[in-house]
Amino acid sequence: MWKPDRRSNEPLYQQIADDIERRISYGEFPPGSLLPSERKLAEQLEVNRSTVILAYAELRALGIIESRTGSGTRVSKYKWGATPKHTPNWRRYVEGGSFLPNLPFLRRIREALQKDNSLIDFASGELGADISPVEEINTIIDENHYTEYLGYDNPQGFVPLREALVSYLSHYRGIQTTESSLLITSGSQQSLYLITQCLLTPGDAVAIEDPSYCYSLPMFQSAGLRLFRLPVDEKGVRPEDVRTLYKKHRIKMVFINPNYQNPTGAVLDAERRIELLDVASELGLPIVEDDPFSLTSYDGTPPLPLKSIDSIGSVLYIGSFSKIAASGLRVGWMVAPHSVVERLADARQQMDFGLSVVPQKVAAQFFKSPYIQPHLDRLRMHLLYKRDLLIEALRKELPGLVCFSIPQGGLHLWCKIIPEVNDSKLLEEAIRNGVIFVPGSVYGSDSGYVRFTFARPRADEIVPGVSKFAASLRSVLA
Repeated sequence: MWKPDRRSNEPLYQQIADDIERRISYGEFPPGSLLPSERKLAEQLEVNRSTVILAYAELRALGIIESRTGSGTRVSKYKWGATPKHTPNWRRYVEGGSFLPNLPFLRRIREALQKDNSLIDFASGELGADISPVEEINTIIDENHYTEYLGYDNPQGFVPLREALVSYLSHYRGIQTTESSLLITSGSQQSLYLITQCLLTPGDAVAIEDPSYCYSLPMFQSAGLRLFRLPVDEKGVRPEDVRTLYKKHRIKMVFINPNYQNPTGAVLDAERRIELLDVASELGLPIVEDDPFSLTSYDGTPPLPLKSIDSIGSVLYIGSFSKIAASGLRVGWMVAPHSVVERLADARQQMDFGLSVVPQKVAAQFFKSPYIQPHLDRLRMHLLYKRDLLIEALRKELPGLVCFSIPQGGLHLWCKIIPEVNDSKLLEEAIRNGVIFVPGSVYGSDSGYVRFTFARPRADEIVPGVSKFAASLRSVLA
């Protein structure tokens, strides 16, 4: 954000007035739009409120803005002395549309992280720089100059990447597929978005886990879908609940994250997997399996996906490069019947003409390189170390105040706060104390749950971060 230059000979209030006038002339603040209050603008620009008062007074004198008691300060509709013109009501447009904004808690978390990069981040669901294969990916980029023509690529995705994924999925995930049954996406969320937009219609009922990462994605509500809950226990979802929801609501699809589920860390029991596939087969129900965390299994023996034992093609399988290597490359994939792949590829081509080919080339080289297995081994070791640091710190700092099950893979620890606590107050207090997390209500739970992601913070931040969280919790409880 722009800030006045304190070394300049021009007064601060004049710099602020000039900047606001410039932004008005560029259309950032259209005629009639509300400007920040004097107090809020002073906080944003880190100046005294009296400085903003002088800046606003200067603009009022020029007829550029006008202030009314109870209505705040607005851009004049008659600025420059011109005849009033009809300006679009951008607020109405912003509040309209069918695609819903992020949940308030998630917008608050994003805002806090953008404003203060010193926050210890237990909220972001991605790998930290210390456990990502940064050197390996840079080596691949340096060794492959990618000098050939970069035009639009195959709408299903870069063919060599799909070929590399066929081998990768067979070796690491036990999934037998072909490149024609693979769609490259920009990550798991785009895969889910394409499914909700292209394979379902408004009013359709779908089943999702409870709690579930899906609750944090407004795309389901934006698509007009009716969401019904499948409670998750220590063995995952209960297949009989799927049958019950089908009978009662005629659900058309089931969304599931069976391996190290986000946020609980649960793994779907082996017997329940077979039963779930039997139920899906009996009812003709598609299952969408999101599988981003399996290869983080701390003992090195990841549970196989549902797709690996899907003999009749009930499962749409979603994977991602983000949780095992580099989220910034924005590479994900979906295994589906070819007819589904063609439909979704056509829709995605309408959106963006396909993904950038450069990150797809990097990912393809990484999957074929000797780097992948050593990286996965290091990743598991570091995640286990961070998990244990987090658990030890919670037990030391908050005995009797939190409880949790210990995950055997994944990036998250799901905690129940034993005394009753207000999610919003706890989050704000934690931000003030220099640490941030995701309240459990984001994932459909009642108040009093917390998701700690231990992959993003450095190891030396975890204990101080828990200490800051503990101080915040005790302050709110007091």
